[in-house]
Amino acid sequence: MEEKLSTEQNKNFFQKNINIVICSIFCTALWGSAFPCVKLGYELFNIGVDDTFSKILFAGWRFFLAGILVLLIATCMQKKFPKLKKESVKGIALLGFVETTLEYVFFYIGLSYASGFKGAILNPTSTFMMVILAHFFYKDDRLNFRKSLGCIVGFLGIIIVNLTGDIDSSFSFLGEGCLLISALAFALGSIISKEVTKVEDNPMTVTGYQLSIGGIILIALGFIGGARLHVTSTSAMLLFLYLALLSSIAFSLWTTLFKYNPVSKVSIFNFLTPIFGTILSALILSEDVFNLRNLVALILVCLGIYIVNKPKEKETSIN
Repeated sequence: MEEKLSTEQNKNFFQKNINIVICSIFCTALWGSAFPCVKLGYELFNIGVDDTFSKILFAGWRFFLAGILVLLIATCMQKKFPKLKKESVKGIALLGFVETTLEYVFFYIGLSYASGFKGAILNPTSTFMMVILAHFFYKDDRLNFRKSLGCIVGFLGIIIVNLTGDIDSSFSFLGEGCLLISALAFALGSIISKEVTKVEDNPMTVTGYQLSIGGIILIALGFIGGARLHVTSTSAMLLFLYLALLSSIAFSLWTTLFKYNPVSKVSIFNFLTPIFGTILSALILSEDVFNLRNLVALILVCLGIYIVNKPKEKETSIN
């Protein structure tokens, strides 16, 4: 009885618009902080720009630790170690493989063969993919003019924030192709997580196990590729712990939001991640990003989020 009451309270809390906005912005701010922190992490762990397997190993240990942290927190909250239901094991294993392993393997391979500009532009396309996939999976989350317009406006903001005079129009499977596959993996993972939380009621349990499983596979791939990590200083270890902590918090919250809300209502906030990444890079790495172009980009992204989430009027879905 108490468990049902707790679930209903969570549902009511995470379905309130103000809480959706606050939690979503918090998640994207955490993910945005990962951009400069990962960059610093590579320097502190002496990982070279083209050392793809070391980056995969770094990500593997980060997500594995994040998963363990989530499970430990869940254990403290529930006063027992969270066990998976038999019917949810396959779904969570698939989620860990798709959203953690596949996404980051293809992301790092793609960045090795494509410019940082293209990485910043193509990664947020996962938002489009989530909205489109939701149209086919959920009758109450159909694609319509309002959602399409909001996504387009938000994506324009991402293009503007990354706009430079040197734009390469070339396309390769190992570069741009892998980045698109990475974005698709994140989008598919969001759909899978929503389905899994219908079976495994506690989003923290889902997050903890999927991050751990995905992290273990990444670690194995990194070792197979000959990569090894060496802790070079206390600051390197503290930074690594922060990266694991932000992943555990952000993914737990994100999974919970998807459990109780339409995919498109939450996914549109993902456009804020590169915006926060740009702003926090300025603060952490002393990069000059406070200019009119970035302000316009932020306004467009916020406008796109508002368009998707504004009160519904009579509108025709795209069948």
